[in-house]
Amino acid sequence: MLCCLFSLNSWAQGSQPLNLKEITNGKFRAESLRGIVSMADGEHYTRMNNEGTQILKYSFRTGEQVGVVFDVTTARECNFKTFDGYTFSPDETKILIRTETVQKYRRSYTAVHYIYSIKNNKLETLTDGGPQEAPVFSPDGTMIAFVRDNNIFLIKMLYGNSESQVTEDGKFNEVINGIPDWVYEEEFEFNRALEFDADSEMLAYIRFDESEVPLFNLPIYAGMAPHIRQFDTYPGEYSYKYPKTGEPNSKVSVHTFDIRSKVTRKMNLPLDPDGYIPRIKFTKDANKLAIVTMNRYQNRLDLYFADPRSTICKLALRDESPYYIDEKILNNIRFYKDNFSFVSEKDGYAHLYWYSMGGNLVKQVTQGKWEVTNFLGWDEASDTFFYQSNEEGPLCKAIYKVDKKGKKTKLSEGKGTNNAHFSSTMKYYINTFSNLQTPPVSTINDNNGKVMKTLIDNSAVKQLLTQYSLPTKEFFTFNTTQGTTLNGWIMKPAGFNASKKYPVLMFQYSGPGSQQVVDNWAGPSWESYMTTKGYIIVCVDGRGTGGRGEEFKKCTYLNLGVKESQDQVETAKYLGTLPHVDKNRIGIWGWSYGGYMTIMSMSEGTPVFKAGVAVAPVTDWKYYDTIYGERFMRTPKENAEGYKAGSAFTRANNLNGRLLLVHGMADDNVHYQNVVEYSECLVQADKQFEMQIYTNRDHGIYGGNTRYHLYTRLTDFFITYL
Repeated sequence: MLCCLFSLNSWAQGSQPLNLKEITNGKFRAESLRGIVSMADGEHYTRMNNEGTQILKYSFRTGEQVGVVFDVTTARECNFKTFDGYTFSPDETKILIRTETVQKYRRSYTAVHYIYSIKNNKLETLTDGGPQEAPVFSPDGTMIAFVRDNNIFLIKMLYGNSESQVTEDGKFNEVINGIPDWVYEEEFEFNRALEFDADSEMLAYIRFDESEVPLFNLPIYAGMAPHIRQFDTYPGEYSYKYPKTGEPNSKVSVHTFDIRSKVTRKMNLPLDPDGYIPRIKFTKDANKLAIVTMNRYQNRLDLYFADPRSTICKLALRDESPYYIDEKILNNIRFYKDNFSFVSEKDGYAHLYWYSMGGNLVKQVTQGKWEVTNFLGWDEASDTFFYQSNEEGPLCKAIYKVDKKGKKTKLSEGKGTNNAHFSSTMKYYINTFSNLQTPPVSTINDNNGKVMKTLIDNSAVKQLLTQYSLPTKEFFTFNTTQGTTLNGWIMKPAGFNASKKYPVLMFQYSGPGSQQVVDNWAGPSWESYMTTKGYIIVCVDGRGTGGRGEEFKKCTYLNLGVKESQDQVETAKYLGTLPHVDKNRIGIWGWSYGGYMTIMSMSEGTPVFKAGVAVAPVTDWKYYDTIYGERFMRTPKENAEGYKAGSAFTRANNLNGRLLLVHGMADDNVHYQNVVEYSECLVQADKQFEMQIYTNRDHGIYGGNTRYHLYTRLTDFFITYL
């Protein structure tokens, strides 16, 4: 039954239709506060200006700019016009300025860094040895460690920026020191595995031996935007280590380097031969290096405290699951002087737990049938915890605090999605709120939630949108024939006529723990544009998605693709019963996991979809990486039936409807191999289909005119077949 929970009835409606070019070039993009860096005093924060020429200083209390910390036009010996990022030294007397950034993978990059002295207003190069990766200041501010060509180097600023080499064995596609390999970076979501201890006497790092990991080759052509001249006549290739499910991973170990004695030690870590080390972090105690390990199944997480000199590792905490440990938990482990935080789903929902540094549980901070979605910090002076959760419902996120007596206070005001960035002393926070009908509003608040100043209200976007004829968007729920209640949103064309029958285009992602049906601002999108062509757009989060506890999220364990595709088919069947829907013209599309789900849903065996588009889809889990694939499916050898049931190949004979496959040839994440091999499967099954391939494009498929071309292709396809 259609149940409207909340709807977007646009303010003053204009008559101008949405334009695809304007959407893809970002005309309707909302303003946001990015790159906020809280200063040590807790009273100020900094951020780059939009031009990348200055670092500006602001007051948390007033929200007003109070100074310029760095300016390329006035800094002495500055030989660049713009910069890409920056990092303060711990005492905030120096700044590491990042320039000439070259992206490697999703989170990693090389760059040329400069050291800026605030007192002297002077820049000097960090090193002349070549671009650097993952630089980090020592706590005393006198040293910077970084990685170059898979080896760790150390700069001592007290000795004229003298450079020394810490490791010698780093080699491309064989050994990596101090930065993660491809699969760790992608799936454990970090780009530096290099830390100083609290006394600035030791370095700790993870060493990755990827010599036994199979190589994967990406074809590279001359292309355009950019044009690679060296491949004008003969194409090239990029080879890197990519472990597919069931294949060998990097062998990992943790090492420490004594800066004074130059002694390197290997930590005596009780790690499975095929286990993972997704995090290392020195605690406030220089003699305690925290090391997080996981088994290959990722259903057991151990936290050890290692002595960096004796190499002895002591187990402080173990968390286990009958399914898997969610990798997002890794970002909520924080170390304080006497305690550390941990988020676990052991009671069925993600909640915050507080431990002593000896590993003893002090208390469970939060509890209930809802999820802590982010731990924001602890104020030691008042013994108060701050966190983000979905207590108001799986579609919403709000900011809360809990004091030492257990009294809980909701800090955020608006119902929808709230994200908070706290000052270093937890005295203030910048809250960014949006919901279905409200573009992002950023405010400065005190730690009682009182709004002190509005920084961004996106009134310009609101005003711009009054000129356009916009669709209405509303939430709904329905029950499947299997008795599951699912959440969705529906977008109806401007001037919707309930007596007409409309074609429907379903959009979804459907991946484990993901959510597309959330109460936040999306702004005009390609889906919005498609309503101008007379389509109703619908999105439903099926089983396996997030926000509703462990049982709902992990019910797809060992059987990816089966329940999710059933739920998309159930959605189409339900929509077909609505009086304003033409049940013979329902389409589906998605990107990445959503592309996989498009194929699986169109091949589920129930012919409800007339057309579909799969962009950058996985087609068989044997082609995807170990950490993600095995987290949910284990290995192909251990779970042969699950891999078979979750493969698009085994369903090829059941494909119903017109299918368009889209992929970037240089996709380092979901390889082009997925659609190439699947397309051959369709050929042999005598199933007609269409393909759109993008030269030298990665998983995001962008660059030059690419995005506009892609969405024009999708538009034309659905207009033709839906």
